Amino acid sequence: MLFSIPATVLGIVIFLFIFWNKQREDYPSGEIFSTSFYILSSIGLGLLVSSKYFPAWWFWASIAGIILGLGLGLLRFRFRFFESLEAIIIGLLPWLSLVFLSDSISSSSIFSFGAFAVVVALMGLYHFLDRHYKGFSWYRSGRIGFSGLTVAGAFFLIRAAVASFLPFVLSFVESFEAILSGVAAFILFLLTFNLARQET
Repeated sequence: MLFSIPATVLGIVIFLFIFWNKQREDYPSGEIFSTSFYILSSIGLGLLVSSKYFPAWWFWASIAGIILGLGLGLLRFRFRFFESLEAIIIGLLPWLSLVFLSDSISSSSIFSFGAFAVVVALMGLYHFLDRHYKGFSWYRSGRIGFSGLTVAGAFFLIRAAVASFLPFVLSFVESFEAILSGVAAFILFLLTFNLARQET
């Protein structure tokens, strides 16, 4: 995967705005941007480490960085987990779409363009769910987080399915990819189920 500097810079700006906008009514801007700094720094650290020691694992190193950065923000500022996780998910999707689009153009990769189209579709799904999830009779809690968790779960489920048939895609880690993505999808859908059962 080629990381275009313009796509990366634009993606970071969009992420910062969305992450701030989703939480600005609940937390001070300084705390929001500090947490976003932890997340971005941890992603950068994960990418740096993976590039030196295990380049094929760059995607999962980035995921580990996101988890680490979010954990630091939660510990220091006591953000609510599901709300912050959803803000991260919807904030990262445009960035990820730009990375795939940039790579599809620079390397003429049909697979990267397909991934770009999938991510754009997931953004559309997020906005649909975000508008209507409180009207779902089975979603008793009505708590924020359903849309982000569902979209993230769908992303990893699609990733697991694609890895089963196209294991040679650059961001996949061969035979491990389908298992890792499947486990990630299961965890995210389990979190969604537990969130639905919580009382308001």
